[in-house]
Amino acid sequence: MAANSHHIPKNSTGWLVVGAGFTGASAARRLAETTGEKILVIDRRDHVGGNAYDEQVSGIRVHRYGPHIFHTNSDQVWNFLSRFTRWRPYEHRVQAMIDGRGVPLPFNFNSIRACFAAAEAERLIVRLTAEYGARTKVPVLKLLQSRDAEISALGRFIYDNIFLNYTTRLWGVPPDALQPSVTARVPIYLGEDDRYFHDRYQAMPADGFVALFESMLDHPNIEVALRTNFADLAASDRPRKVLYTGAIDEYFGWRFGALEYRSLRFHHQTQAGPFFQPVGTVNFPAEPELLRISEPKHMTGDDAVHTVITREYPQKHVPGVTEAFYPMLRREPDSLMPRYQAAAAMLQGSVCFGGRLADYQHYNMDQACARGLMLADRQLASVA
Repeated sequence: MAANSHHIPKNSTGWLVVGAGFTGASAARRLAETTGEKILVIDRRDHVGGNAYDEQVSGIRVHRYGPHIFHTNSDQVWNFLSRFTRWRPYEHRVQAMIDGRGVPLPFNFNSIRACFAAAEAERLIVRLTAEYGARTKVPVLKLLQSRDAEISALGRFIYDNIFLNYTTRLWGVPPDALQPSVTARVPIYLGEDDRYFHDRYQAMPADGFVALFESMLDHPNIEVALRTNFADLAASDRPRKVLYTGAIDEYFGWRFGALEYRSLRFHHQTQAGPFFQPVGTVNFPAEPELLRISEPKHMTGDDAVHTVITREYPQKHVPGVTEAFYPMLRREPDSLMPRYQAAAAMLQGSVCFGGRLADYQHYNMDQACARGLMLADRQLASVA
């Protein structure tokens, strides 16, 4: 991987890939290996890896843009990424602070036992299992709709103590203003498994995400140019084939208006002592501003006598000022995205769009990787 912040090779690339995150890097590698053409990957930031970027803070590997925990059920994605990294097994655990006590998330049987008297907890567990089955995931809003008064009351407890304030602060709107697909991302789990994810593969890159990306982009057909904005490239510097993973509204100069996102603000702080908290992430539903605290040392396994914590605070996204993290998928459909999709369709054959920002979708890292591979394969199939 040749990384350059200033020189842009003219007329030397077969493909221009905009964005060096999971979607762009995965697509670039697939195209470089399969087509034999030159691939130029650009990114406006000063690093590869997108929001998964990690860096050393006080000798501990910290995720600049908040914790990124790799998990997947996809053999294709796991096998592809395993070419570029060794893995450190890691199963993420999260707690929510309720009345000063850490309760496991997703809310599960252990959480019920922590919040209710023993007899009541066991009765609730029996009723939940009878209604929904064992080892299933149930959205909290579905509990609220139960005709069983005790289950509905449990749903109200979870909604009020964990879901309502946290969701409202994260998104800036009440939960009922969001699409059900957003609120369904935080179900309760009917079992005793305290892991936050239940995917078959759960691990962290042994040498960090940046090392994984550098290895993925280390190919003789790939050149990387950082601190490079797509909009600043002259027409002569743009090859006829472009894979764009940036914000779709920005590509079109916000022609139809700006799509709505939420952003986050991070504060990294070094702390004395081996660990600050018992698990990787602790959520604070009752706090007026603080969203959660993550402790990267749990995730990375770094050996140090001190630790680093990352506090996260939600904030409104302002284009050009803050980073766009979460697309605002409101219950009332956004009229802008279909217009941008129609404009993108007019460019088929010269520009293809994909990724979290280009698709205006929530993607986990494995989904973003799979999207990149699919985009590359689709382009290859179109010229076969």
